[in-house]
Amino acid sequence: MFDCNVYVRRRRELLKRLQGETGIAVFIGNVDAPAQYRDNCYKWRQNSTWLYYFGIDEPRFAAVIDLESGEETVFADDFTIDDIIWMGPMPSVASLAERVGVIRTAPYAKLDWAVSQAIIQGRKVHALPAARYYNTMKQQGLGIDKPSEALIRAVVSMRLVKEDIEIAEIDHACDLGYEMHTRARQGIKPGVIEQEIVGNMESVANCKGWGISFPTILTQHGEIFHCHSHENTVTPGRLMVVDAGVESKTHYASDFTRTYPTGGRFTQQQREIYEIVYRCNELAFSITRPGTAYRDVHLAVARQMLEGLKDLGLVHGDLDAMVTDGIAGLFMPHGLGHNMGLDVHDMEDLGEDYVGYDPDQQRARQLGLGSLRMARRLVPGNVITDEPGIYFIPALIEQWKSERKDGGRVNYDKLRSYYDFGGIRLEDDVLVTETGARRLGGRRLPIAPDEVEEAMAKE
Repeated sequence: MFDCNVYVRRRRELLKRLQGETGIAVFIGNVDAPAQYRDNCYKWRQNSTWLYYFGIDEPRFAAVIDLESGEETVFADDFTIDDIIWMGPMPSVASLAERVGVIRTAPYAKLDWAVSQAIIQGRKVHALPAARYYNTMKQQGLGIDKPSEALIRAVVSMRLVKEDIEIAEIDHACDLGYEMHTRARQGIKPGVIEQEIVGNMESVANCKGWGISFPTILTQHGEIFHCHSHENTVTPGRLMVVDAGVESKTHYASDFTRTYPTGGRFTQQQREIYEIVYRCNELAFSITRPGTAYRDVHLAVARQMLEGLKDLGLVHGDLDAMVTDGIAGLFMPHGLGHNMGLDVHDMEDLGEDYVGYDPDQQRARQLGLGSLRMARRLVPGNVITDEPGIYFIPALIEQWKSERKDGGRVNYDKLRSYYDFGGIRLEDDVLVTETGARRLGGRRLPIAPDEVEEAMAKE
């Protein structure tokens, strides 16, 4: 939890950004979610927007802000003696609320009354989209039929620009991410089961942070974007994609990806593709600056990628035309990056287009570009990922070939030798600064192909 003044200031700023709106804003924190039965729950994680404005990292809290009077009320129940027997002494609701600058508190059940009174009086009730089942049902029970676009836009506009205290937390999460990824790289040895590597690397997140910021991706099938199976044995000659991050104890995230040759050295074919992805990563970082739309960075990367693939004879034709026609999507069907902060995919529970697109931007329909989660014009304080990749997905290649989607510009005969290649992705976390950008964390994981081979040779 930050200093009390941080939360007071944020809520005041929210009111300013909602100036002209009437009614109340309702914020519902998460509750414990049973895994098998009521007393055996999934690991506790608070709602990120609740953390941003109210900071109390305990279950079953809610709050109402009156947009006209500015009055704030936190709703929660004090612990009973039965709770204390099982969990020990706990602070009162009033003392927790006071720590974030809220004076008025009421029992959790009173939230229903407060919202119903507003509805009876014909006042607007503003709420955010609910991601969890409980929150969805709670909002429906309160009579909240749909999210408030005004509240969504106000919250997004604030959380998109990270404060110095947030950047420090993300830097810390990235330092832990560096340590976790180093542990992973050290474990990539022929004959080792992938799960052993995952267990060792995740111990860093569990010992020094809150835990992992998303389920770890560690696989020799890099063409599968979100492969969470870790049952395979490390086999020489393959490529190991490691996409993983740490969540700090204050819940700020890191998210890095590196791709390693399982035998310690790249084959010629692997190095050729790796070099292209590496140059794309470097290009994206070099042109990331305030005023530049990240959509344009994505397109510049697509052109760089196609140029490299053209040099290898895998595609042919005019580069600009191939970019326009979305040929890069065959090789990188995802977007260049996403926002990151209290969520590893920051605020996507509020609506990806609200978060990642300016009001005058529209999401493309093309494969790849259409999956771009962050297209906005960049401003200082944005925290984004830079994660280009090249993947050879046999089913997708065969579909394009049969449907002639490429307009004759893809060399399918030559692509057949890449069907068992897998994929390569290289990802850094980036802060947009006043003059350009910087990579987050104190040290950068080895990324140039020679650096990677040298690092693996030492371990």
